[in-house]
Amino acid sequence: MDNLKQDLMVYQEDVQRIKNAILQSRYRVAVNANAEMLSLYYGIGGYVSANTRTGKWGTGAIETISDHLQGELPGLRGFSPSNMKNMRIFFEKWVSELEPNRQFPTADLSADIETPLIRQLATAELREVEIMAFSRVGFTHHREILRKCKSPDEAWYYILRCADEFWSVENLKNHLRANEYAAYGSLPNNFMLTIPDDKTGAIATRSFRDEYLLDYIDIKEADDYDEREVGKAIVAKITKFIMTMGEGFCFIKDEYRILVDEEEFFVDLLFFERNLQCLVAIELKKDKFRPADLGQLSFYLSALDKYVKKPNENRSVGILLCQEMSKTVVELAVQDYDKPMGVATYRLGTGIPEPYVSLVPLIDGVQQILLENGDGA
Repeated sequence: MDNLKQDLMVYQEDVQRIKNAILQSRYRVAVNANAEMLSLYYGIGGYVSANTRTGKWGTGAIETISDHLQGELPGLRGFSPSNMKNMRIFFEKWVSELEPNRQFPTADLSADIETPLIRQLATAELREVEIMAFSRVGFTHHREILRKCKSPDEAWYYILRCADEFWSVENLKNHLRANEYAAYGSLPNNFMLTIPDDKTGAIATRSFRDEYLLDYIDIKEADDYDEREVGKAIVAKITKFIMTMGEGFCFIKDEYRILVDEEEFFVDLLFFERNLQCLVAIELKKDKFRPADLGQLSFYLSALDKYVKKPNENRSVGILLCQEMSKTVVELAVQDYDKPMGVATYRLGTGIPEPYVSLVPLIDGVQQILLENGDGA
């Protein structure tokens, strides 16, 4: 028994490396399988579109073909009449986005059904992260997104969040019901006035929302707590907080110490944002926004830029999180500062009504995908 324990200790690192390689391989297989399925559905959707929109297929054709498919391929799933119509919607929506000059239907009905979706994504001037996200999100997720979203930007917002945070379909529905996109990029700020590069300023504007649902943080005494308690609770759930903030945030430290002329100052939460290539200081306030709060945040940003920021990084950005604010007051107040700052509100678990209390992202996405595909380790 002792020898067995020694062997386990000796090979533990090797076991973990091999295990990680297996899980990563299974994850890649799952992602590739999902991308192939999306391409298949896209191609079939195009074929159905070309036949139905031109009138070649008569009434009830989709139902008849679905029944025949079941006879040709017993046990076939996912090709019910309603789902084949969803495939048509999937094709018609995205072909108009990926090939804006193409007028459907144009499928060659004498040819085999093609599945060029991923190739079209790669040539549609999309970022690699967007192409990967699209390929990783399941068809049922895409269906829900297309049903609810009114614009391509809104659809891409939810596609990216689903891929980054491994949302279940039910979780996605909750976020859609909460109309989370409406708060995206709408926080009062002075980014376009204080960030010289317009493109970076636009990215900064899109990187933050005007309200954050911190439903995983439950302060027992809802009326009797201070900012430090919220900060500690956030650090205890830092992975979920980063998911709430969005793609690109890297946590550095809570109560980050800055020494200025031998006097100590502490930033509540300090992050690095990869898309912006800058430090992000987050200050927590329990009560309603006060213009004076921006003075403290502005000072922290000056200190970070002078003592912490690296030469190749952009100016530090500050976000003030408070429980209440008047957007009119904030917009007026931030104009007087030359540091990039914005103000958002937050709600804790104790203050979130149904149905939003269930908006808890799935963290272990790889495991979830493997389980859904029957490959759980």
